[in-house]
Amino acid sequence: MKVRDAVPEDAAAACQVMRRSIAELCVADHRNDPEILQRWLSNKRPEIFVSWIKPGNSLLVAVEDDSIIAVGCITDAGEITLNYVSPDVRFRGVSSAMLSALEARARERSLGLCTLASTETARRFYLARGYSEAGPADGKFGAASVYPMSRRLKPADA
Repeated sequence: MKVRDAVPEDAAAACQVMRRSIAELCVADHRNDPEILQRWLSNKRPEIFVSWIKPGNSLLVAVEDDSIIAVGCITDAGEITLNYVSPDVRFRGVSSAMLSALEARARERSLGLCTLASTETARRFYLARGYSEAGPADGKFGAASVYPMSRRLKPADA
């Protein structure tokens, strides 16, 4: 597996990964509610994905055997806005590798803090990797709970 910068040609496959990840892995968040799913998936389209490839964003993909298996994004301010994995590779360390790559981008920018909004599905994943809840849970896209989280990068890492 290799994590690299996304290119426009990745858009269709990357969107398919994100859409499957949300629909198949985040059931605790959308509860199979068609309205919630529609809102959450509405911006996971190739033309929007391409618009995320811009200064101020590090849009990354994890690739294995020429197939995209994960998508992640971090802003220059240290906000992780995407971290989705294909259901086909869940529990193989792909999300952890993507998170490490996103945090590496933060360190490259001399940032000492990463922030994100975690789903209920991913909450334990982030807590296990040193993230702390940074405020009360709320709903996003109508999902049950979204948890603001943050992690200070260790000075040795920054």
